[in-house]
Amino acid sequence: MVDEKKETAAEKKISLGEVKKAIATSLGAAFGIVIGFLWYTVVTGGLQVAGVKTSLTDINLNSWVVYMITSVVLTVVLVVMIVVISRWGNK
Repeated sequence: MVDEKKETAAEKKISLGEVKKAIATSLGAAFGIVIGFLWYTVVTGGLQVAGVKTSLTDINLNSWVVYMITSVVLTVVLVVMIVVISRWGNK
């Protein structure tokens, strides 16, 4: 009977730790989304300064192709940056 109480207490500690981890992960994701919204404005502004149309209104095929190529290049660069930063953070 004493062992059962210890297991229950241990289970509560584990579940409390899991809850804390889930909350921390959720907050980190929420902060990341806010940061993403801020950087969205910076990136689209930079693309407009560079002459790349960032809206799809009145778009022709050439503009769409440029938009797609730009999106793919930015995605690849950002994924590489995420990998590099993740490795740096794990050191």
